[in-house]
Amino acid sequence: MGLNFRFAVVSDPHIGLPHTIWDHPNRFHLVEVSIPALELILAQLKQQNIDFLLLPGDLTQHGERDNHAWLQKRLSQLPFPVYVVPGNHDVPNLVSDERSIGLKDFPYYYHQLGYDNPEQLYYTTEVLPGVQLIGLNSNQFDESGKQLGCLDEQQLVWLEQVLLKSKDKLVLVMVHHNILEHLPCQSRHPLGRRYMLDNACELVTILKKAGVNLVFTGHLHVQDVAYNEGVYDITTGSLVSYPHPYRIFEFRTDDQGQQWLQIESHRVESVPGWENLPQTSRELMGDRSRPFMLNLLTTEPLSLPLADAEKLVPSLRYFWANIAAGDSLFDFPEFFPEARRYFEAFSATTSDGKPALIDNHTTLRLG
Repeated sequence: MGLNFRFAVVSDPHIGLPHTIWDHPNRFHLVEVSIPALELILAQLKQQNIDFLLLPGDLTQHGERDNHAWLQKRLSQLPFPVYVVPGNHDVPNLVSDERSIGLKDFPYYYHQLGYDNPEQLYYTTEVLPGVQLIGLNSNQFDESGKQLGCLDEQQLVWLEQVLLKSKDKLVLVMVHHNILEHLPCQSRHPLGRRYMLDNACELVTILKKAGVNLVFTGHLHVQDVAYNEGVYDITTGSLVSYPHPYRIFEFRTDDQGQQWLQIESHRVESVPGWENLPQTSRELMGDRSRPFMLNLLTTEPLSLPLADAEKLVPSLRYFWANIAAGDSLFDFPEFFPEARRYFEAFSATTSDGKPALIDNHTTLRLG
């Protein structure tokens, strides 16, 4: 018999208990709604008959002990299994300090949520008969203590061994950082590459060789499905920023043995005190987008003088919000040709310019 199952993904919830929340005037996300939004989704998932739930990182606002403890306890109470991996916000420091846990502390908090060995920051587990999940740790630190987004060599060797043992199973991979580009030239742009795994090419090569099709990521806070030679990187937007999404997947095998993955995306529309949540957060993102858009306009490849960039910023107020929503098509006829081509390249289209609206609702043919 073929594989048939359902699962969900909730990414970048940035959980913040009220006493841990601190304001940052430039952040695009509403940590204030993290707990009520998560509770709403968990209640809905209980009605969805899912087999398991994945959370690909940034579980907490900034690695606070109380937030990790609260989330671990809450997830452990659910009637379906949950699997997590750390994001950069979960382990902001190599060693713990007065505010945040350290990198090696993470598996101890999430024992039985994927981590059966608390001494190891990555894991593999059979989530269903014939379905193997691999949870990777993309958080590393250099000698100066700077946080990096990459997989260490020991982890890559381990991964190849696990894949060899899992060659007769369906393998799902979860990692916080993106492994494929979700934005034009993301791996080469100073604003985009920090969301990608530094050694993404090496990981993708390993996955292709093993025939792995499905990778689930977060970090970028956008709804997007990227594809490269048999590998899909499905990144899910943040629960606490526009459009407050989560996904439900249905994997099925048809009578001919062909495997399919149906993707359905949902949004949190309101929580107490935030009755029109998507509109509120969209406006917040627009209000705070100016510094980001100026940075984008004045760096390569456009490298505009500040005065010229200032003229384009008003038309780009909702640009990042539309990117975050997924499946957006852009048209800036008032821009000069180079800028118009640059921003319209972010549209959800094929290489020949036809709409390819697969970021939120689609069915992927695998293999």
